[in-house]
Amino acid sequence: MPTFDDLTGAADDAPDERPANPIYEPLFGDWGETQPAEPISQIDELFAMTAAVPSTETDEYAFTRYDPNAAPVAYPDRYQPEYQERLTELQRKLRQETVVVPAPDKRWVVTIRELAETLLLAALIFLAVRASFQNFRVEGASMMPSLDNGEYLIVNKLTYAELDLSIFNWLPFFDAGSDPMHHLWNSPSRGDVIVFRAPTSPNRDFIKRIIGLPGDTVQIDSASGQVTVNGKTLDEPYIQGRTQCTQSPGSKCTFNVPLAGTPQAHDTCGSDECYFVMGDNRENSSDSRGGWMVPRENIIGKTLVTYWNNGSPSFDLAPNHSITYADDGTNGQ
Repeated sequence: MPTFDDLTGAADDAPDERPANPIYEPLFGDWGETQPAEPISQIDELFAMTAAVPSTETDEYAFTRYDPNAAPVAYPDRYQPEYQERLTELQRKLRQETVVVPAPDKRWVVTIRELAETLLLAALIFLAVRASFQNFRVEGASMMPSLDNGEYLIVNKLTYAELDLSIFNWLPFFDAGSDPMHHLWNSPSRGDVIVFRAPTSPNRDFIKRIIGLPGDTVQIDSASGQVTVNGKTLDEPYIQGRTQCTQSPGSKCTFNVPLAGTPQAHDTCGSDECYFVMGDNRENSSDSRGGWMVPRENIIGKTLVTYWNNGSPSFDLAPNHSITYADDGTNGQ
């Protein structure tokens, strides 16, 4: 095997006439242009073959250092493919982002699942709306002139929603009290137009106006047509015709609405709360003047808006009125 001396052709004790090799720093050095020099030995020839460009200095083993003032050298971009310019915008987005595409044999499973989710969501929305609102069609003339025969309206079924606060009695420092039932929004009031299941015919829905609340005394003077509640005459500009008493025409009729939660309430309407109702067309209405009252459980909801009348769209608020007393003009709520 040849030795270092065989390659260089010099003995160990022979003086080395070559200059000392300079230290090349790859991070800061650069190959400069220089005059081609003939290698001194085979080792130098091998070294020259691995070097890029000799330096311009007189010493062929010296290299130029990094010059910050030198002009930048433009190198071709070897990492950009030649077809980069021909890529479409969609292809660029696909190269930049990750897009999950279902396998062809499973796409029908994904389609069926998405269809089922859409149908389920639509069913939930329908049930939620149906539980909150419901549309009705007025049949008959008992509510004229407020509502016409054949008019369509929407009823808010959550207006009189109740919450039993006794379910929170387990909380510390909380007591629902003796009357745990509370209305979330409003309680039935005089002047509200409500839709309810008729006590005389549970398969039919009636629409009437609340006149008497639990504990009220309603009196009707058939001769004058005046209606009094707790001794005060009501101001009713919304009615049509004269209010008469069917029990004893030509005289006064008195109706006592029992207090809520009393045995009399259960005897009168079979519920804890009873309500006295009448139609606005007082001469053509079957209502509480016939001897029956509306149980609280039979009330479906309070009328909200009307949206169709006489064969064409007709949007308007429902004819709910705050009843006032004719004696002093005070509110009868």
